[in-house]
Amino acid sequence: MAIATVNPYTGRIEQEFAPHDDAEIERRIAAAQTAFETLRDTTFTQRSEWMRAAAHLLEEDQEQLARIITIEMGRPITGARAEVLKCAKGLRFYAEHAEEFLAPEQLADPAVVGASRAGTVYAPIGVVLAVMPWNYPLWQVLRFAGPALMAGNTGLLKHASNVPQAALYLDTLFERAGFPAGAFAALLIPASRVEPVLRDRRVKAATLTGSEPAGRSFAAVAGSEVKHVVLELGGSDPFIVMPSADIARAAATAVIARNQNNGQSCIAAKRFIVHSDVHDEFVRLFAEGVSGLTVGDPLDESTDIGPIATESGRDELASQVADAVANGATVLAGGTAPDRPGWFFEPTVLAGVTSEMRLHLEEAFGPVATVYRVDSREEAARIANGTTFGLSSAVWTSDPEEEDWFVRHLDAGAVFVNGMTASYPELPFGGVKDSGVGRELAAAGIREFCNLKTVWRA
Repeated sequence: MAIATVNPYTGRIEQEFAPHDDAEIERRIAAAQTAFETLRDTTFTQRSEWMRAAAHLLEEDQEQLARIITIEMGRPITGARAEVLKCAKGLRFYAEHAEEFLAPEQLADPAVVGASRAGTVYAPIGVVLAVMPWNYPLWQVLRFAGPALMAGNTGLLKHASNVPQAALYLDTLFERAGFPAGAFAALLIPASRVEPVLRDRRVKAATLTGSEPAGRSFAAVAGSEVKHVVLELGGSDPFIVMPSADIARAAATAVIARNQNNGQSCIAAKRFIVHSDVHDEFVRLFAEGVSGLTVGDPLDESTDIGPIATESGRDELASQVADAVANGATVLAGGTAPDRPGWFFEPTVLAGVTSEMRLHLEEAFGPVATVYRVDSREEAARIANGTTFGLSSAVWTSDPEEEDWFVRHLDAGAVFVNGMTASYPELPFGGVKDSGVGRELAAAGIREFCNLKTVWRA
């Protein structure tokens, strides 16, 4: 895949970029290593000052950045602006809390281990490689970079090849904010050239957000080098609605939960599992809400749904829907790729989905929702857990005992009760099963790329 900005609204190439050659890759890895040797000895106070400066730069550049996001991957401009501000908030969160999260811990009674003092400290590990996707081209990167740099690590970014302008902005952000030169740098390289970077001895750990096959391949290489990884992979999140739920609120939230960012989100609700007692009412409201979304130019302030980011992604979505319809699914809203310029797919609701359909097991990366009718919470949990994914989940009920039951029985990295899944700097984020390993955000996220070092003193 060429390293280029291809506008998904027009299908036209906006800009092409020459990939870095071997000499430039080496220069950037070496600079990251040199920067680490400086950054590890700076204070949290100094790093916090630089990190707050980076947050300020994001806010100053909000309109420029939002437009880059929209033109490169099609996110409606209002959501793109919100992404920029969320990134600034995330950087400030770690500027404020990193020292607390990485504070040394002392054994209350060191005599039990024959010491006068004993405990643990968190030490940065060095250069960390991040392989990041296009769907949240700033947030996905900065929720890694913020904690990594505040811990004293440095970062190398291999961004998706269709968002090079976002990558190049991030390439200079932290140096502009005051961090040492080389502390965070982008590598303009295709996926085929990632492995040598991952195997480089100066790269101590890595993180990837992307597809399950990409994660498996990436982890295999890292494992062969005995390097720690954090993986955030695909999701097919369930959204369960039980009879005691506020159905109108659940349906309105479901429209957003499925269609945010043009439906191109790993944590978007994708499978709507609804109890028979409220199924018809929920589905009616949900389909009406989805049908009312405005599809169009993502730079238009009134647009709810823009184009799919890539032509191949649009075609894959159309194939999945066609397979479901051919096998008996009922289209309640949308269902087709409109005949217009750009890589659009109509916001879609499908009912009558069965295990014979691809959409039952595969992740639909676009605005396509599948609806299941169930007769019990046990059946709801069985369908919810009946995929290889386990990123997040949502359940709607006003019964406290039922809430607790679902929290215990859903196989996912998160359970949101009477709300939609979102990522917050204050809460750990990550999945189970084929949705990944490790956690991002909160204290858990900053500790992933630290050496938890035991210190014993006589």
